[in-house]
Amino acid sequence: MSKRLSWKVKFSILMVILIIIIYGSNYLVLGDAEHIISYIWTHLGFIPVDILLVAFLLDEIIERKEKEAMLEKLDMLMSTFFSEVGNELISQLSTVNKYKASTENLKSIKNWNEEDFDNKLAELKGSSLDFKADISPEEREEFLSNLSEFLESKREFIINLINNPNLLEKEEFTGLVNAILHLDEELVHRTDLALVSDADFGHLNGDMQRVYDKLVHEWVYYLKYLYKHYPYMIALIIRTNPFDEDADVYVKE
Repeated sequence: MSKRLSWKVKFSILMVILIIIIYGSNYLVLGDAEHIISYIWTHLGFIPVDILLVAFLLDEIIERKEKEAMLEKLDMLMSTFFSEVGNELISQLSTVNKYKASTENLKSIKNWNEEDFDNKLAELKGSSLDFKADISPEEREEFLSNLSEFLESKREFIINLINNPNLLEKEEFTGLVNAILHLDEELVHRTDLALVSDADFGHLNGDMQRVYDKLVHEWVYYLKYLYKHYPYMIALIIRTNPFDEDADVYVKE
């Protein structure tokens, strides 16, 4: 018999002895066996009710804790995503975006507090970011080739993300991963990017805008997560802020 089981047996025996002493003393003092039996019977009737309430309450607590733990793991997974894919993809798209004014305030993210993050997330969720790749026809093939090669190199990583069943709990992040896979598929099916016409490039712009819009939202959400839980990690993100042309990874002060 294990020590844990031995402890439970000893404790159970002690409780039974205490019950016998308490009710036995009650009978010896008051001499009313009928009252004692009625009392015990009444309380026995409440035991199933107590068990039912406790079972539901514990189940709710356990389910909530499990969901919190799963979401915590997904938030940690986002760190890997941005290290592998997100930061570079933001950099490639934001660099050529004609409408940089829509992300101008992200330059000052190093001075934000939690309320600033919440306000920006609400703004991003309420409307789509403006995006249009401001590239001359002569530079178009090189830009699309670099983007396609980058996405192709990260394809296996992204597919592994989408195969994670827990990812379905984060609808926004799932939408982002699907949008990236779609953009990758659009590019890989164009075997000769030199043949991309203005109209075709306009279509690809729509796919890039979808990715960019979701990517920026998740980036801000990710920085809020780091701000709350891992403030030492957010410093590097700020020093490499893709929306700040003056950002420098080297610590100056």
